[in-house]
Amino acid sequence: MRTLSQQENRAGKVLVTPTLLIVTLVVLIPFLAVVVLAFQDLRLIEIQTLTLADLTVTFENFEQVLTSSGFWAAFRTTLVYAALSTIGSIGVGLVLALALRRPFRGRGLVRGLLLIPYVLPVVAAVTIWEQLLSSQYGIINAIGRQFLSWDQPINFLSTSSTQVAGVPIPLTLLVVIVFEVWKSFPLAFLFIMARLQAAQGDVEEAALIDGASPLQSFRHVLLPQLAGVIALLSVLRFIWSFQSFNEIYLLTGGAGGTQVIAVRVYEELINRANIGTASALGLVMTAVLAVFLLVYLWMSRREESV
Repeated sequence: MRTLSQQENRAGKVLVTPTLLIVTLVVLIPFLAVVVLAFQDLRLIEIQTLTLADLTVTFENFEQVLTSSGFWAAFRTTLVYAALSTIGSIGVGLVLALALRRPFRGRGLVRGLLLIPYVLPVVAAVTIWEQLLSSQYGIINAIGRQFLSWDQPINFLSTSSTQVAGVPIPLTLLVVIVFEVWKSFPLAFLFIMARLQAAQGDVEEAALIDGASPLQSFRHVLLPQLAGVIALLSVLRFIWSFQSFNEIYLLTGGAGGTQVIAVRVYEELINRANIGTASALGLVMTAVLAVFLLVYLWMSRREESV
């Protein structure tokens, strides 16, 4: 006869087994395949005839990836894109959460409308933005030419750099960053709003009664209570933005100085049919993300222990 503890352990293993099988088939096996292919001098067309006897070990793919000037340009672009979109989305989410913190008539409706960018399918969102930014019939160019005295329409989705007051601005990169901020700020808004609901309102009220300004109250009372969730959101949002592909590829295809690492992996695989360098580039990207993932796990444990 099994004890109750043994029966519970057996039941737990039975319940977990389907999940482990799915993770193994969908995540672990494909990842191991990428690791193996990263060390092969292999073209996409050759994979059909690949056998275990043909497997070799070469580091040429990593050498080619890391010595390529295009990789470091894509790496810098990815860092800028991930950092600015993270700061922007959390900043907008924080401002809106603070603005909608106090009850007012119609607050529920406003909150619901703010979630639209996040739940909107990315293809639909990209289509809307393409129509708005079109150089031929977009409303942004129409307003610019009619009210802002633009000499000619601006191609927002393929202009690498433009001069603003004599300063070069990476226009298309800024456009995709703004799009990512618009698409992702509702998540930060939800997290920060939830934390604000649990914040100690009596401490804030006491600070205001003692003569603290609203800015001082936010800085010394609210911000310390929000620091944990903002830090976790920052790392998590950076990880997601760092590996972003759909939004950028659908908007610009990597043109206009928006070729991030994920787009470069796609081009290595599809356009150049080099599965070896594509896999190596994917592993390099995974290694970078693993660092931030470890930071996220450390911060999560620290938040739970507080």
